[in-house]
Amino acid sequence: MSLQGDFEKLAEDVKNVKTKPSDQELLDLYGLYKQALVGDVNTDRPGIFDFKGKVKWDAWDSRKGMSKDDAMSAYITLAKEVISKYGI
Repeated sequence: MSLQGDFEKLAEDVKNVKTKPSDQELLDLYGLYKQALVGDVNTDRPGIFDFKGKVKWDAWDSRKGMSKDDAMSAYITLAKEVISKYGI
């Protein structure tokens, strides 16, 4: 399967894990997912009252400069770890 195909399949599979992953795992997955699809963050950081939005934005921004292919590869690796840790 291609990198893109693996990425898309695991992006769906990771949504179906039996137990909710840790907040840090979810943020890491989110940041890598956005970097793989969009590239570097392209929006302003959310305001002070949007705590969840800021944390997600920061997770994505922490991947700045990473290529889309590298982000997909890292996402695939992390998603496989999460799936094996929590099961589907």
